[in-house]
Amino acid sequence: MVTPFFIALYQSLKLLSYIDQNKVFSELSVRALKYIKYCAITISTLIVVGIISGFILIAGKGEDITGFISLGLMLTFASMVIAVFAAVLQRLLQRVIDIKSENDLIV
Repeated sequence: MVTPFFIALYQSLKLLSYIDQNKVFSELSVRALKYIKYCAITISTLIVVGIISGFILIAGKGEDITGFISLGLMLTFASMVIAVFAAVLQRLLQRVIDIKSENDLIV
Protein backbone atom coordinates (compact mmCIF):
# COMPACT_ATOMS: atom_id res chain seq x y z
CA MET A 1 0.00 0.00 0.00
CA VAL A 2 2.98 2.28 0.47
CA THR A 3 4.23 1.94 -3.10
CA PRO A 4 1.07 3.30 -4.81
CA PHE A 5 0.98 6.15 -2.29
CA PHE A 6 4.52 7.24 -3.11
CA ILE A 7 3.94 6.82 -6.86
CA ALA A 8 0.89 9.09 -6.58
CA LEU A 9 2.88 11.55 -4.47
CA TYR A 10 5.65 11.63 -7.08
CA GLN A 11 3.13 12.12 -9.89
CA SER A 12 1.48 14.98 -8.02
CA LEU A 13 4.87 16.65 -7.60
CA LYS A 14 5.47 16.22 -11.34
CA LEU A 15 2.05 17.75 -12.00
CA LEU A 16 2.92 20.72 -9.81
CA SER A 17 6.19 21.17 -11.70
CA TYR A 18 4.26 21.13 -15.00
CA ILE A 19 2.00 23.85 -13.60
CA ASP A 20 5.07 25.86 -12.59
CA GLN A 21 6.59 25.48 -16.09
CA ASN A 22 3.29 26.47 -17.82
CA LYS A 23 2.92 22.97 -19.29
CA VAL A 24 -0.48 22.35 -17.73
CA PHE A 25 -2.23 21.75 -21.04
CA SER A 26 -0.05 18.88 -22.18
CA GLU A 27 -0.29 15.13 -22.42
CA LEU A 28 2.20 14.88 -19.55
CA SER A 29 -0.33 16.39 -17.17
CA VAL A 30 -3.03 14.02 -18.36
CA ARG A 31 -0.69 11.08 -17.86
CA ALA A 32 0.20 12.21 -14.32
CA LEU A 33 -3.50 12.51 -13.44
CA LYS A 34 -4.10 9.04 -14.89
CA TYR A 35 -1.38 7.56 -12.67
CA ILE A 36 -2.78 9.36 -9.63
CA LYS A 37 -6.23 7.94 -10.41
CA TYR A 38 -4.91 4.40 -10.78
CA CYS A 39 -2.89 4.65 -7.57
CA ALA A 40 -5.92 5.89 -5.63
CA ILE A 41 -8.01 3.00 -6.95
CA THR A 42 -5.24 0.56 -6.04
CA ILE A 43 -4.97 1.97 -2.52
CA SER A 44 -8.71 1.72 -1.94
CA THR A 45 -8.75 -1.84 -3.27
CA LEU A 46 -5.90 -2.83 -0.96
CA ILE A 47 -7.69 -1.26 2.01
CA VAL A 48 -10.88 -3.19 1.23
CA VAL A 49 -8.87 -6.41 0.97
CA GLY A 50 -7.28 -5.59 4.33
CA ILE A 51 -10.70 -4.97 5.89
CA ILE A 52 -12.01 -8.28 4.58
CA SER A 53 -8.96 -10.22 5.74
CA GLY A 54 -9.07 -8.51 9.15
CA PHE A 55 -12.76 -9.33 9.41
CA ILE A 56 -12.06 -12.97 8.63
CA LEU A 57 -9.18 -13.16 11.12
CA ILE A 58 -11.02 -11.42 13.98
CA ALA A 59 -14.57 -12.73 13.35
CA GLY A 60 -14.48 -15.83 15.53
CA LYS A 61 -12.82 -14.29 18.58
CA GLY A 62 -15.66 -12.07 19.81
CA GLU A 63 -13.60 -8.88 19.49
CA ASP A 64 -15.13 -5.50 18.74
CA ILE A 65 -14.12 -4.66 15.17
CA THR A 66 -16.25 -1.60 14.51
CA GLY A 67 -13.32 0.79 14.92
CA PHE A 68 -11.21 -1.27 12.55
CA ILE A 69 -13.92 -1.38 9.92
CA SER A 70 -14.92 2.29 10.26
CA LEU A 71 -11.32 3.48 9.92
CA GLY A 72 -10.85 1.32 6.85
CA LEU A 73 -14.07 2.58 5.29
CA MET A 74 -13.09 6.21 5.92
CA LEU A 75 -9.71 5.66 4.27
CA THR A 76 -11.37 3.89 1.36
CA PHE A 77 -13.83 6.75 0.94
CA ALA A 78 -11.02 9.33 1.00
CA SER A 79 -9.05 7.39 -1.58
CA MET A 80 -12.06 7.05 -3.86
CA VAL A 81 -12.75 10.80 -3.61
CA ILE A 82 -9.20 11.43 -4.78
CA ALA A 83 -9.67 8.94 -7.64
CA VAL A 84 -12.89 10.59 -8.79
CA PHE A 85 -11.36 14.07 -8.55
CA ALA A 86 -8.33 12.95 -10.59
CA ALA A 87 -10.60 11.32 -13.19
CA VAL A 88 -12.69 14.47 -13.56
CA LEU A 89 -9.59 16.64 -13.90
CA GLN A 90 -8.10 14.20 -16.38
CA ARG A 91 -11.20 14.27 -18.55
CA LEU A 92 -11.47 18.08 -18.42
CA LEU A 93 -7.81 18.54 -19.22
CA GLN A 94 -8.05 16.09 -22.12
CA ARG A 95 -11.02 18.02 -23.54
CA VAL A 96 -9.13 21.30 -23.24
CA ILE A 97 -6.14 19.78 -25.03
CA ASP A 98 -8.40 18.44 -27.79
CA ILE A 99 -10.09 21.83 -28.25
CA LYS A 100 -6.71 23.56 -28.27
CA SER A 101 -5.37 21.17 -30.91
CA GLU A 102 -8.50 21.67 -33.06
CA ASN A 103 -8.05 25.44 -32.87
CA ASP A 104 -4.39 25.11 -33.81
CA LEU A 105 -5.38 23.09 -36.90
CA ILE A 106 -7.90 25.71 -37.99
CA VAL A 107 -5.49 28.61 -37.65
